[in-house]
Amino acid sequence: MNNISIIGAGNMGFAIAQGLVKNGQYKAENIYLSTKDETAIKKFEKEGYKVADNIALIKASKLVLLVVKPWIAESVLEEIKDVFTADHILASCVTGLSSATTFKYLGDTTTFFRVMPNTGAMVGESMSCIADFNASQNKKAMIENIFSTLGQVIFLEEDKMAAGTAVAGCGIAFALRFIRAATQAGVEIGLPAADAAKMGAQIAKGAAELILQNKSNPEVEIDKVTTPGGVTIAGLNEMEHNGYSSAIIQGIIASYEKALE
Repeated sequence: MNNISIIGAGNMGFAIAQGLVKNGQYKAENIYLSTKDETAIKKFEKEGYKVADNIALIKASKLVLLVVKPWIAESVLEEIKDVFTADHILASCVTGLSSATTFKYLGDTTTFFRVMPNTGAMVGESMSCIADFNASQNKKAMIENIFSTLGQVIFLEEDKMAAGTAVAGCGIAFALRFIRAATQAGVEIGLPAADAAKMGAQIAKGAAELILQNKSNPEVEIDKVTTPGGVTIAGLNEMEHNGYSSAIIQGIIASYEKALE
């Protein structure tokens, strides 16, 4: 498809747009964005994107990404339902927007994808969970190809999407909080802030690549750096005494329960 429309070009929507351009999937001139932020509109137009209202976006492209806040999603579906056709494809990145709700507005034969990426899309490192409905293999492959250029993709059943949202969608913030904490600790023990931040970011990246490239288990990789009586195990044990793993687990569960709402 030559054009793609993104309804709701906020942080996540624009991160997707940037990722698609950066990875060569689309040119900025073939990406249509909608937003009510006047400052953002000027920025988007300056960078070559097309900006229009939601109805115009539906008419401009058969492939539509819905990336709005959950509480306005239904009002947008109500707005576009009369111009949305059987030829359109809707990929929703809206937390909690079910297929049942979407079909209520657009019809139950609509080709629909629930997608939960994260802002890592901006740098081609998103983790996107996808559930598909009424999709041919070609359309499924097209959506997979788009989001694969933005990072990793996993297809899930719809009843697993809340869990995927908690781990993948929210998880990037949890990982960033680790980097921030590592930066703060580094500064406290004497490192320059910029150096500590770089170290925190790189160690998180390195840890992730060990798992992804080696198809390894975190405990296997942890064992490689925890010498008996050494400094690493001393730090790990102190973190666990203060609830490190438990806090992460409980945080993900809290996000999961919120996503279910």
